[in-house]
Amino acid sequence: MKNKAKIIFHIDLNAFYASVSEINEPYLKNKVFVVGGSVMASRGVITTASYKARALGIRSAMPISEAMKIYPKVLVVPINHSEYKKYSNLFFEFLKTYTNRVLKASIDEAYLDVTEITNDIHPLELAKQMQQELYEKHQLPSSIGIAPTLYLAKMGSDLKKPMGITVVRKRDVPKKILPLPIKELHGLGIKTYPYLEKEGILTIGDFARKENRETILKYMSYDNYQNFIDSILGNSSNKVDPAKYDIPKSVSNETTFNYNIDSYDLILEEISSLYEVIYHRLIKENLLAKTITIKLRESNFKTITRSKSISDYSNDYDTFKNIMEELLYENYTDAPLRLVGVGYSNIILEKQYEEDYNLFTYQKILKDET
Repeated sequence: MKNKAKIIFHIDLNAFYASVSEINEPYLKNKVFVVGGSVMASRGVITTASYKARALGIRSAMPISEAMKIYPKVLVVPINHSEYKKYSNLFFEFLKTYTNRVLKASIDEAYLDVTEITNDIHPLELAKQMQQELYEKHQLPSSIGIAPTLYLAKMGSDLKKPMGITVVRKRDVPKKILPLPIKELHGLGIKTYPYLEKEGILTIGDFARKENRETILKYMSYDNYQNFIDSILGNSSNKVDPAKYDIPKSVSNETTFNYNIDSYDLILEEISSLYEVIYHRLIKENLLAKTITIKLRESNFKTITRSKSISDYSNDYDTFKNIMEELLYENYTDAPLRLVGVGYSNIILEKQYEEDYNLFTYQKILKDET
């Protein structure tokens, strides 16, 4: 019996920051406006442009002063993080009324595995139903890509905005994906595609041609190149793992001694060895922390835990190691120990930190909040 292909949705909220602004200030719906800037409206850059503003040539990452030259009456709406978080939560709660197989890709986009649901409803009808219900309940417009892989679903959702639905099967790739400009290749990066364009690789189809491989390999590794080829042709992942980007509440390590130890130097040596392990995990998983904790268990099973936090998230090796050594020095009482441990807590992803604390970084702005 032939295995049924996976049916993956990628749902992308359209101009999310602008949409939330319109929900909170309905008069904006018929206005040319942008989100971003500073207290002085003419300063700063645009985070999101409304679709009416985009129609005039106003785009994300554009200085607001330039937008005002294009359309002097453009309205500048301040950023409102609490409202974005509120509506993002409503969005993901809504998706989970359909399935628990939801992978959060960002504040305003998600992948869903709807393979089982579509045993009872056509995928296109399901997408229309979800899109309409999401708008009626929360006034959030969206575009949906339907495909057998996550990558093609993402490419599909970008093809029709706002309020579009696009099906991209493997057999659709030559017609719907390959003719697209090379800069539309998801994940390629804003610094790479200009080099490829100079080499005459102007479309995704050009990228996929074997005769262009050696030229492309001048600008990326073979593994990276092959991942793109597999993704374009529909041979990449079709697994929606809801826990993929879960952040651990803590990263810790501990050890129980074969016999009780009361030598400060040996204890420091052991806890330092444990620290090396958790530090490398922090770096490997691209995490930042605010707090470090030590754990000391005496021979009578009395356990002491002591923590100290720093003012901002970090993954600096020496900062946390020095604090750990201070905690040990201040709290070790010379009693024999049977167990020691050390751990990080108050953890976030580096990417999350960049988004929360550096909203106007180049990459963030160029996302264009579609």
